[in-house]
Amino acid sequence: MSTPDPTAPLPVPPIGVKGTTDLEHRASEIRARACWIDPHTRKRVTRALVVPDEEAADEFFQYLQASAELGIDKRILLSDYVEMIGDRWQRGLGPTSTVDGYRLGLRLRVLPALGHLPLSQITAGMIDRTIDQWETQHSASTIKNTIAPLVRVLDESVRDDLLPSNPARNRSRRSLGKSALNLKENDLSPRVHALKGLATLTTLADRCGEVHQSYSDFVMVSALLDARGSEISGLQVGDIDWDQRVVTIRRQTYPGAGGLVTKQTRGGDIRHVPILQALTPVLQRLTHNREPDERLLTGPRGGVLTTASVRDATKSDQLVTELELPSLTRHGLRHTGATWLADAGIPLHVLQGILGHKSIETTRGYLHPDTRHLTDAAARANAFLDGHENPNRDSPATSSRATALGR
Repeated sequence: MSTPDPTAPLPVPPIGVKGTTDLEHRASEIRARACWIDPHTRKRVTRALVVPDEEAADEFFQYLQASAELGIDKRILLSDYVEMIGDRWQRGLGPTSTVDGYRLGLRLRVLPALGHLPLSQITAGMIDRTIDQWETQHSASTIKNTIAPLVRVLDESVRDDLLPSNPARNRSRRSLGKSALNLKENDLSPRVHALKGLATLTTLADRCGEVHQSYSDFVMVSALLDARGSEISGLQVGDIDWDQRVVTIRRQTYPGAGGLVTKQTRGGDIRHVPILQALTPVLQRLTHNREPDERLLTGPRGGVLTTASVRDATKSDQLVTELELPSLTRHGLRHTGATWLADAGIPLHVLQGILGHKSIETTRGYLHPDTRHLTDAAARANAFLDGHENPNRDSPATSSRATALGR
């Protein structure tokens, strides 16, 4: 006879299956036992628990009955629940690098921190304290990729009636690592990460080119195509259309759990980006006498260039410090190109299409803040207040009526 797995979830009666219960009274305790027949294996299943009194035994039987009505053990551990639902929490997510990031966050941070807890006992306070600890160890993007799968898993538990509401949702909406005491309003805009001008971009590219020309090309193409690093890695020579002077972005390449992965873009859409004059010489050199299915950008040894490989090879952290570009982040080159197009007056809906944003509100973040209407409002208010301070001076309304009567 096989030995039961001690790490396996404890059995509960399947939905609609009736069982029997009995009590075995001992000297100072009671053995409460429930039995039922598994409808698939036709084998008898037993679940027993030693309790101090009959009241505790009744609670045990009620718990089994409630679990049977759900088809899930109401005391199931978070780790067991994640294993049970499989990929169900990923529903609605496109097959992109986002899913891989969420899987890593769930496996490396969520389950080690909370997986040993019964799902029904996880509270908002526990999640708050856990995320507080993560914030001292990880970047905001890493924490985002950790909270997101936790929220999705707990959403599934709400659907299964294991939790009345999702305790992770309130915390997941907070701004990570940001304090109201030191956060400026403009820091919320991606514009703060943009380079100031083409000369600054060229200087950065030239410094990267001192290591290898391919790194310089990666910088120029990323900024002037307003694309994500993974999308630049996925470009092929055939994606450049010189007749229309556009680049078609239809795929992305990024490091996955088992190596490099090439999939559709993050939004799942194919989009077209115009070729700017400053990028023309770079693309002409990269496409000259090459086959359409070749990768547009390759590294010194002919391998795929990724954001991480360029960052490591060029010692990016040290480089941006030397060039006094502390606000340049991983997506800073994409933010640079998008900001320049917005400042050039590109219509918002056109810019949205170039960047591949699902929401136009995301695109709106690249617009230059316009305060002219506030200046006009102040002028009107000052004129109104001046009228009250000088009683002999007609108010705007009085002047208008006098003019009308004079007519």
